[in-house]
Amino acid sequence: MNKLPSLVPKSDGSSGRRGPQKNNKKFLMSSILTNPAARSALQSLRGIETALDRNQTRITTGLKVASGKDNAAYFSISETVKGDSGMNKAMNESLTLTRNAISVGRLATESVLEMTEELSEKLMLAQAQYDMNPDFDGATIQADINAILKRITGTVAQASFNGSSFVDGHGNQHQLSNDGLVTGISSSTTVRNSDRDYDVRADMNDPAYDPALDPDVVRVAIGVSRNGNVFEANDLPIKKIDLLSIDERLRMLDVTQDFPAGYEAIKDGPVFNAGDDRIAFYVDLVERTRAMLIGDATALGQAEKSIERQQSFLTELTDIQDAGVGKLVDADMEEEAARLQALQVQQQLASQSLSIANQAPQNILSLFR
Repeated sequence: MNKLPSLVPKSDGSSGRRGPQKNNKKFLMSSILTNPAARSALQSLRGIETALDRNQTRITTGLKVASGKDNAAYFSISETVKGDSGMNKAMNESLTLTRNAISVGRLATESVLEMTEELSEKLMLAQAQYDMNPDFDGATIQADINAILKRITGTVAQASFNGSSFVDGHGNQHQLSNDGLVTGISSSTTVRNSDRDYDVRADMNDPAYDPALDPDVVRVAIGVSRNGNVFEANDLPIKKIDLLSIDERLRMLDVTQDFPAGYEAIKDGPVFNAGDDRIAFYVDLVERTRAMLIGDATALGQAEKSIERQQSFLTELTDIQDAGVGKLVDADMEEEAARLQALQVQQQLASQSLSIANQAPQNILSLFR
């Protein structure tokens, strides 16, 4: 009689008999309803096509950040800086018009200054003639003077650019007026040197002068500063010069007759009295006028130079801003070109993989042959 084998426990506590072993290998099931391989290949192909579309958009637009969904932070910064750059460019263009108007005014002032030198020569000639002959008829010399004065009047009248003039100020005017503007002059003042209304606000030598109220001061916007969302305009105050009053006074030059007695010919100039030497008085008028014109030409030249420097700064500033925006949002075309080649290859491989995966269900037919 055969004995059943005894089960002797092993040292590890297990019996010596081995039970049935389980097979942990998993087998893929073929199905005509689902195709995991094709699904995976299709997902890969869709991702590649999405990346390819994004790459082609960057190549077409030249931008890697075209909207807020591409990169919200970079898009916000770039749009802010673009706005600042646009403002600076508009400011620069506006300054061009202002600079041209100032340049025209400076040119007119320098031209009038040259013509006053001719007036001085004519007056000195008249003085010499009268010294030699008190009965000298100065009509010929006066005709030359009148021709020069007409040129001065024409130059002053044309000293504007696009309707803007910097030579139509009121700084050289000084007369009594009933329009309520003469608050800095004593009521007993009788001097007068202009038929134009005197405005105490434009008289820098008047005790009541207030630069903030000066109607001749043009505050030229030269830039905009940003502090967060707060904007502040920066301006350059430029004071207009007064060539109109100078032209008006010079037109009273007449070597054949005296200047009206009791009046000063030019602001802060001497008052002409009966019996005074009229030629000497006119020479003094012209020399004082020349001193004014030299100061006026210098002031306009300094203003013109300041605007030119500001325009140069704005040009460089906008270049830097545009370059900074470009580094944030512009696409690297070399990188995008290389990525396009790679994505096209990946697209072809993914298409081949999907084609292979789609052939798997065809193998099920062989089971039924």
